Amino acid sequence: MVHGKVLAIKGLMTFGILLLILGLMFSMSLTNVLITTIALAVISYLVGDLYILPKTNNVIASLSDIGIAFLVIWLLSMGISSLGIGTLAGGAIIASVVLAVGEFFFHDYLLRNYIGFDRKYTYSPNH
Repeated sequence: MVHGKVLAIKGLMTFGILLLILGLMFSMSLTNVLITTIALAVISYLVGDLYILPKTNNVIASLSDIGIAFLVIWLLSMGISSLGIGTLAGGAIIASVVLAVGEFFFHDYLLRNYIGFDRKYTYSPNH
């Protein structure tokens, strides 16, 4: 249940940012923004929030989210969007940096509330 709530918060944040950047600035369709949001939210939650964050700290996890977000957005968008590769890369870079800022505050929320983490910041699925 906790993972569902956390994924919903992360998904809404990700969707809002991607809609503004990819949808409005780069004219990506709403369907493609939604597909990208779902893939990115799940991958970055599993890799960044459940694996990297407990083993490192908020800054390292947020910086790694830039790379994760860039790769997911750029590679997935190449397959589902008709935009050029360079345009997609530009949109992915901008979206990745903005998402990393949001992720910094999201990680702080996770760490403050110990959602999925014990006091040593190790993953605890029963928490």
